[in-house]
Amino acid sequence: MARFRNRKTKVFVKPIVKKNQQQQSNVDHITGNKIPKSFVFSRGKLPGPIRQLQMDLRKLMLPYTALNLKEKKRNNLKDFLNVAGPMGVTHFLILSKTESSPFLRVAKTPQGPTLTFKIHEYSLAVDIAQSQLRPRCPQDLLKNPPLIVLSGFAAGNEHLKLTTTMFKNIFPDIDINTVKLSSCQRIVLLNYNKDTQLIDFRHYSIRLQPVGVSRRIRKFVQNHQVPDLRNLQDVSDFVTKAGYVSESEADEEAATVTLISDLSRVNRASTKSAVKLQEIGPRMTLQLTKIEGGLCSGEVMFSEYGNGGNKKKPDSEKGTEKEDDDNDDEIGDSDEDNEREDNEEEDEED
Repeated sequence: MARFRNRKTKVFVKPIVKKNQQQQSNVDHITGNKIPKSFVFSRGKLPGPIRQLQMDLRKLMLPYTALNLKEKKRNNLKDFLNVAGPMGVTHFLILSKTESSPFLRVAKTPQGPTLTFKIHEYSLAVDIAQSQLRPRCPQDLLKNPPLIVLSGFAAGNEHLKLTTTMFKNIFPDIDINTVKLSSCQRIVLLNYNKDTQLIDFRHYSIRLQPVGVSRRIRKFVQNHQVPDLRNLQDVSDFVTKAGYVSESEADEEAATVTLISDLSRVNRASTKSAVKLQEIGPRMTLQLTKIEGGLCSGEVMFSEYGNGGNKKKPDSEKGTEKEDDDNDDEIGDSDEDNEREDNEEEDEED
């Protein structure tokens, strides 16, 4: 006689997230400010290298971005905007490509402004890693947001001040009195060149090395491995052997800090450590071409090609649903306008 087992059906209960808990996740419990979050996506068809640049930008914006954001051809700007509100997304980074060059838009949701940058040159993170002898990318490198450093924007015009404010608000604020040194592992550097009017975009990892400690001792403490002493006559030769200082370590005193807390086995509190920066990518050379008052629409507040305050586009607040669906077309049209104006300037110079 067959036996029938009494199988208990498991009921899946969806966890209920209270509104207060969701609001607390969007607010820094130390500074009390709202944590900026971002979406990095593209409009239009992109070649393979630009797609990889998009993924590199998503990793750069971690942990407060959607790393595996799925895009479909039928998605328009309104679809991303509808999802951004409930998820607390504050900024859009939009990549697009024309026949001449790619463009990057940095927009503040939900009402703008939008900054348009022309990408003159770029290097992927994998290219930078291949060019280095010892590329560095620890597992916990992307767990904390990067620090932001702006150079050359101080004595600028109104459009440069707006650019400074936009990039400052993209990353979370830090409190120097309560910040943990272990969380400061990356830095984003933007340098504005007044002569060329170009912005150098760099992404570095921060590494600390104790000053006055030989490389042999440092590696012995970090790796926990028994050193090779076969060619040495005494253990003291392992410590006092000459030539252990490399050329890059000769100028450690130029950028040293005194630690206030322990960071690792070799970086202890009240000791001096040298600050080392190693580029991890991506790398870009940007040119600010346009500033719009709305979200990829509205009044043109600045244009590299002049007539910035007179040209207007349909405002997303006053527009209809048809205008919202045409936002993607406006993005492509504005890129073509920038390309056309570049060609006109080249013809005038000839």
